[in-house]
Amino acid sequence: MRMAELSREAGVPVATVKYYQREGLLPPGELTSPNQARYGTDHVRRLKLVRALLDIGGLSVADAREVLAAIDDPRTSTHDVLGLAQHGLPMPRGTVSAADRDWAEETIATLCAERGWRPPPSDLIESLVVVLCAFREVGHEWVLDALSHYAEAADRVAAADIAAVARLRPTEAVVEGAIVGTVLGDALLATLRRVAHAEISRKRLRD
Repeated sequence: MRMAELSREAGVPVATVKYYQREGLLPPGELTSPNQARYGTDHVRRLKLVRALLDIGGLSVADAREVLAAIDDPRTSTHDVLGLAQHGLPMPRGTVSAADRDWAEETIATLCAERGWRPPPSDLIESLVVVLCAFREVGHEWVLDALSHYAEAADRVAAADIAAVARLRPTEAVVEGAIVGTVLGDALLATLRRVAHAEISRKRLRD
């Protein structure tokens, strides 16, 4: 297919396709003449992945390029590729005091020990620190009473996520599924939580 057909097939404007090529996010097509190139289904799949990384996942062009390079490297495991993709997703950020940080990091270490988790990557620890300290700052440390239950639920959800994406092929589809599943899955879980809140509140708290 030509550039115009590739654009229609992937739902990406021609100008955007050319930008992705300049940024190294999309490989060039097969030259058929000095000014013409042919593209295949692999280009369509790659374009859809790039859109998922940038538009849904919110990754920067540099982060997306790193993920794509890892996908194209046969030495990179799927686990490592997923780690790179997750690393680029937006996460809570903020500033906390030294005392609050010590408290939060100790809480996280205790939780990981209880769950049998290895210490998470530093960016995830930082996000957990920020969230826990935010609860503490507004005087709602009660969340700590339920923290182990939240972690248990997260374990079950993550296991279901990984089982689902692991069935996808090829690796691009796995990464795209993980990005879309994480970003939209967060929204889905938040909405389902509100639905459950309404139902359980009706049953337990209604006069």
